[in-house]
Amino acid sequence: MRAVNLPARAGWQWVSGGFAIYRRNPPVLSILVISYWFVVVFLNLFPFIGALAASAVIPGLSVGLMQAARNIERGQSANIQTLFSGFRDNVRTLIALGVLYLVATLAVLGLSTIADGGDLLRYMLASSRAERALLEEADFTLSAMLVAIFMVPVLMAWWFAPVLAAWHRQPLGKALFFSFVACVMNWRPFLVYAVGLMLVAVVLPGLILGLLLIALPALQGFATLVVMVTMGLVVAPTVFASFYVGYRDIFGISEIV
Repeated sequence: MRAVNLPARAGWQWVSGGFAIYRRNPPVLSILVISYWFVVVFLNLFPFIGALAASAVIPGLSVGLMQAARNIERGQSANIQTLFSGFRDNVRTLIALGVLYLVATLAVLGLSTIADGGDLLRYMLASSRAERALLEEADFTLSAMLVAIFMVPVLMAWWFAPVLAAWHRQPLGKALFFSFVACVMNWRPFLVYAVGLMLVAVVLPGLILGLLLIALPALQGFATLVVMVTMGLVVAPTVFASFYVGYRDIFGISEIV
């Protein structure tokens, strides 16, 4: 595997490239993203085993969305079967990636107990609003900062790992290693990319919501609904497509092996 070291401006190009792919077929990409969410939410309805199952299938579903973005970019068809196409190859590694990511995330949350005695971990694992309400007065500032810091290397190792496992038949260790190295090499574009996502997914929707609330103060619920629908049907598909653009730019556009 060879990863290309890109300039910082590439990070914004991933965002704009994701939107360019979305514009080619908005309905299909939006439906696939909604289907992805439906599967994950449905599995999480089952206590404990549901969270494990959802974590296990997320890498394969993510590869399916990247395959859909790839197909749309090339003018090829994409449908609901494309969403599950990621499970055609190296399934064991994809499932292992999902389960291991859950374990790594829980381990990082476990480290937060050093700062708050376990309040954040209990809040994240709470199964009801009543349980969360009991912890809402707790100060999560320091523990949240620790989680954010320790989650960065975890995210770097898993960012490209699913697609490397599915499209390049990489075993678990190599997929994680090459993903981590690619992210380290391209920390500048990833920093720009993070800022771009913040603008597109947080600042812009917040600005639109604020303007709608000023223009339509009596329709607060409607304004919120408009922004949420826009996030689900435009922003989210753009973000998922941008994942593929980042992979394509860093690892090249060679045929899937």
